[in-house]
Amino acid sequence: MSTPRTPSVWLSRAAVNGALLLAVAYTLLPLVWLVTAATKDAGGLLAGDAFSFEGFDLGGNLSRLAAHQDGVYFRWYANSLLYAGLGALACSLVSVAAGYAFHVHDFRGKEKLFGLVLMGVLVPTTALALPMYLLASEVGIVNTYAAVLLPVLVNPFGVYLSRVFCAGYIPDEALEAARIDGAGELRAFWAIGLRMVMPGLVTVFLFQFTAIWNNFFLPLVMLSDQKLFPLSLGLYAWNSNAHAEPGHYPLVVTGSLLAVVPLVIAFVSLQRHWKAGLTAGSVK
Repeated sequence: MSTPRTPSVWLSRAAVNGALLLAVAYTLLPLVWLVTAATKDAGGLLAGDAFSFEGFDLGGNLSRLAAHQDGVYFRWYANSLLYAGLGALACSLVSVAAGYAFHVHDFRGKEKLFGLVLMGVLVPTTALALPMYLLASEVGIVNTYAAVLLPVLVNPFGVYLSRVFCAGYIPDEALEAARIDGAGELRAFWAIGLRMVMPGLVTVFLFQFTAIWNNFFLPLVMLSDQKLFPLSLGLYAWNSNAHAEPGHYPLVVTGSLLAVVPLVIAFVSLQRHWKAGLTAGSVK
């Protein structure tokens, strides 16, 4: 009779909980540093005392941030909201429509075309920045809002993810019932398919919103007018000047703290749409 094996120490509850605590601390430590560092002036930051709340001056940093260069920071903030909000919404609709078409309709070369879409996932966006700049230059939209918005409307991974969601959320019976009632393909998609695949739309939106909000290389290539900069590029420009002007350090840190807020709001407010199975299996 074999003796029962003793559970490994590394798989005990204490070890697993300890590993989780370390992971949480590793994740939250940069955010804690950002919150405390945003309360410091340049002297406090350069002194390496960023983790304490001594010399709390968050209000002063916010005032200087709003007044610096005639409040250009909040112009960058509005630009980022425009790029990320409008770009992510339009990209989500395009991706869901494409995924719906790949799932519902049969046409010649469908799988080969979908394979080309999957190949687009393998191409890094930085490798496409220069070709997109040359195309934008030919069209004449360099250094405009369109130069940043148009390239983000296409997301191969979003199309793939949308097709997966459509396969799991949209039953063929619901679409057949809509067609029997006289609904066209566009109405069936808008009234039936899009509502059922809403969790997929939200998922693609959040992925794309985060990607556009943190996008740096594309605006760097496309834009030269400072008034069109997003936050990522504007804060980078300030940080590059911080060695010559140390007063920029509190502005960069405080601006980085404010830049996190829309991402937190987006994930917290839209997380309820991620619940799976709300419409799976629903038929007319």
